[in-house]
Amino acid sequence: MLSAPPKLFDRNQVRMHRDRASARYEDYAFLKERESSQLIERLMDTTKTFERALDLGAHDGRAALKLVESGRVEAVEAADISEEFVERMRGVGLEAFRLDEEEPAFESGRYDLVTSILSLHWVNDLPGTLVRIREGLKADGLFLGCLFGGGTLAELRSCLIEAETELTGGASARLSPLPGLQDMAGLMQRAGFALPVVDLEAVTVRYSNPVKLLHDIKGMGEQAAFAANEKAPRRPLSSTVLARMSELYAERYSDPDGKLRATFNVIWLSGWAPHESQPTPLRPGSARHSLADAVKNFPRKTGEN
Repeated sequence: MLSAPPKLFDRNQVRMHRDRASARYEDYAFLKERESSQLIERLMDTTKTFERALDLGAHDGRAALKLVESGRVEAVEAADISEEFVERMRGVGLEAFRLDEEEPAFESGRYDLVTSILSLHWVNDLPGTLVRIREGLKADGLFLGCLFGGGTLAELRSCLIEAETELTGGASARLSPLPGLQDMAGLMQRAGFALPVVDLEAVTVRYSNPVKLLHDIKGMGEQAAFAANEKAPRRPLSSTVLARMSELYAERYSDPDGKLRATFNVIWLSGWAPHESQPTPLRPGSARHSLADAVKNFPRKTGEN
């Protein structure tokens, strides 16, 4: 029997952070807006139209609204762990409901499109959630989404660790661990998606000071939501540590105009629910011609090595 994955995140904290962020989310949703637009651009690269879509981890529903406006989806549902966000989505006319991505609540084969923008990095059992997404798709249905990946906020992470270690002799976990590109490629394959594609987009945001970055993280509902750990309790972030972190950040990550860089690595995922019409790789040894034959028969130009 397989053991349950470790509980890194407190999903109740994730919900509370989103509830609190919902009232002023519009002021901090620039990354959600950017990647929601990217979602539509990527969707337009396909030739399909879709009968029913689910936007998972929808926040205020801006990606779901773009799906409706795209003309490529007949019906769109939106789900989020936050009841406050769900109420906001219903207020703009979306078919919205509360759903925790970790709950086994996907109706098998209901959707031919599932999307998720900047939400899945808070899931403890990411392999299990990806499997449920694939099972929720009809045959030849598409999953298209993104999440924050490893290297996100590397500047802030390193300065916080150094400042806290320097002043207190040790560092508490402040920013969430995030999956890498290769991790996600492996998980998409394990989840049973056909034709999986995984790529990374680095987004640089510039700030006048690191405190403004911390305010944005809170405004997005993205502040730390670690599960309780009695062996390593988190200490409150003191003003002295915050000041030292700001000094280090300014020393190391400032541009000539004095603005400070913050990097967000966004990992994009796409994959299809298997269907017999999809292309499949050739069986090993089934090729009719060898590479050596192709090279031997290819005419060479004068002067080539």
